[in-house]
This record gives sequence, structure tokens and C-alpha cells, in this order.
Amino acid sequence: LVGAMHRVRSFIGHVAALLLLLLCVGPSAHRGASPVFTDEIPFKINWPGEHVTLPASGALYREDDFLIMTTAEKEKYKCLLPSLANGDEDEEKEYMGHGPAVLLAPLFKQSSCSYRIESYWTYEVCHGKHVRQYHEEKEAGQKLNIQEYYLGTMSKPTDALVPTKNVEGQLTPYYPVEMGNGTPCLLKQNQPRSTSVLYVCHPEAKHEILSIAEVTTCEYEVVVLTPLLCAHPKYRFKSSPVNTILCQALAGSPLRPHSLSQLDQQQEELLRPHFSPGVGWWKYEFCYGKHVHQYHEDKEQGKSIVVVGSWNREEHYEWAKKNVARTYQLKDDGTQKVKVVSHFYGHGDVCDLTGKSRQVTVKLKCKESESPHAVTVYLLEPQTCQYILGVESPVICKILDTADENGLLSIPS
Repeated sequence: LVGAMHRVRSFIGHVAALLLLLLCVGPSAHRGASPVFTDEIPFKINWPGEHVTLPASGALYREDDFLIMTTAEKEKYKCLLPSLANGDEDEEKEYMGHGPAVLLAPLFKQSSCSYRIESYWTYEVCHGKHVRQYHEEKEAGQKLNIQEYYLGTMSKPTDALVPTKNVEGQLTPYYPVEMGNGTPCLLKQNQPRSTSVLYVCHPEAKHEILSIAEVTTCEYEVVVLTPLLCAHPKYRFKSSPVNTILCQALAGSPLRPHSLSQLDQQQEELLRPHFSPGVGWWKYEFCYGKHVHQYHEDKEQGKSIVVVGSWNREEHYEWAKKNVARTYQLKDDGTQKVKVVSHFYGHGDVCDLTGKSRQVTVKLKCKESESPHAVTVYLLEPQTCQYILGVESPVICKILDTADENGLLSIPS
């Protein structure tokens, strides 16, 4: 929530700075060949006061490169504009290394696969080979039933262009691999399913699946993060620096425009958290072999707790007879490695909407990270008051292979 608020505040600041420039610049501009403002070049305005000290590093400023701005209240400001230098183009011209296809070749040759677990489906991307979605469940008599669709099974080379896509709010370059000839789609006259796999540079990634989306009927898009592309400068993420405009109040004008100060107060009010049941309201507590709680802490009313599920070994055994409690992935050396274990927690608090007890399936998944104690937790509700709690952490990686056929772990004391 804090990160989201910071991004909103930063965005509003950029917009305010841009609008102030566009609305206030008049015929008194002293800048020659002023560049066109676009949302690809972020700006912010600083109000340093009577004395301006130009930065010794970063963007360069010239004393004769400025704009005189006049607000609607007749307040006047002298604003120094930064020079917008970009050294990335020189680095790209000097690059003499391999192209993206060659950089990704080791990933394709080693038969590596990446997985993403959703509430019902598990998605499997075997790089350069296929994209598959499947769901496993046990039927009576311990028979394993697999429902699966191939979303693409063969790759097609792409051209030399470097396309970009908005990935989590940032314009990001990627390398596309087209996968076709998937399972026939009934909704499209049995045409084969197809998938575009977009490989994006991320220096700390381990070929994780960032997102999967069905962009049109039976046509999918998968974004995969990989460090292999980062050797190529054209595929590196380029975070645009925020260019500072230094605005100095002229005689008789306040340090900052009066209307802008009022706008700041309005922004603070809008960004002040007003809690209501929903996103950001609940937190979750998972105690292995004990319970899953959903709770909210309030200074006035104290701590409110909802029991989502409680552990009972015998109930889990009964659940495991009908569901898959332990799933594997095939390693490069041909051996199997446990990738996810699932545990059932029942007898939660009674749900007002169904009149039945809440229950939750806890999915424990290995997630590599430089921080050994990093934990990712998410809660899904595929059916009313029936939940899926995902817990991903490097700590889990060390114990997954101790899971028995019922998914129960042997945790050292």
C-alpha cells in the first residue's frame, strides 16, 4: 500500500509539474529549440528559494537556459531547465555481442521448464518446446485424473526488431517467441491454441513466469523474466531519471505558488488511507500444522480474527485421497523434484453467506531469492469461503523433498 501511494504521489507530482509548465509558459521564454514534453520523460519541480545551487553531477544546467513562468495569481518564477543527455545510444552502437536468440539458446537447449500456480490451473512453460495448462485431482481408488491443454507446442523465429510492452507500468523491451499448434479450441472452430512468450531482461530472475493472460479467445501471452537477455543493451530495462526543474521565486512571489500549496493539501487528503473491508484491510497468519487466520488490527477496536482453517491430520488424509497433495517437476538430470505440496485446513469460522465452515488449501512452493527469509503470501477465494493460501519462500525449498505421499513434511526440530 505504501509503495502504491508513493507511485501515485510521484505521478501526481510529475503531472503537476508538466501542467504548470504548459499553462504558465508565455512569450517571455528564453529557451531556444525547447524539446517537446512527453510522458516518457518525467519531470519534477524543486523550489529552492532565493539562492540556487546548481548540482555538481547528473543533469546539466546553464544560467541562460530558463523560462519565466507567471501563474494565474500573477506570481512569477524563473525556472532553470535541465539538459536531457542520454548515453544509452552510444552503448547500443558499441555492442558487438550475440543477438537475443543466441543469448536464450542455453535456456532452450537444457529442457528447462517454469511453472506458475493459479487458483485452479497450473501453467508450465518448457522453454522452446511447449506451453501447457493443467489441473490434477484424484478420483476414487487413487486414480490420478489430469485435465490439460497445450497452449502452444512449436516455436517460430522472430525478426530483429526490439518491441516494447507496458509491463507493470514501465515500457519494457522484450524478445517474443511464438508458440503455435496447441490443443484445438472449440470456441474457434477447432483452430489450434497459440501463445506468445515474451522474454524480458531481469538480472536477478530465474526464468520465472511473471504473468499469463488470454488476450483473445484461445490466444495467450506469457511474460517470462530471465537474466540471459540482460547482456544485450537493447533489452535492458531503462529507468528514466526524473529531471529536476529548478524554479526560483522572483520579487514579491511566494516560495511556491499558492494554488500548488493548496493542491498539495488536497493530495495529502486523497492519499490518506481510509480503511474499509477489502484490499489492505486484512492480514494473514499461517502457522504450519496449526491454523490459518485472517485478522485486522485497529487502535480503537483491537484485533479482529477470522479463523480461515484449522489443522487436523486425519481430515487432511481424507482430503489427500481425492486431491493431489504432492506435485513434481522433472529436473535436467531426469530425476523428479517436489515443486509444491498442498495441505487441507478445515473447520474455520462459519461463513455467513454459506452457513458452512470456512476451509483453506495451503500450497507451499519453493521460491529462490537472494534473501533467505523472503516470504510471498497470497490468498485466493475460488469459491465462497473456500480459499487457497499460497506461501512461497526459499525456506520451503529445503524441506519440500521430505514430503510423503500425503504431502506431509519432515521438518527438523
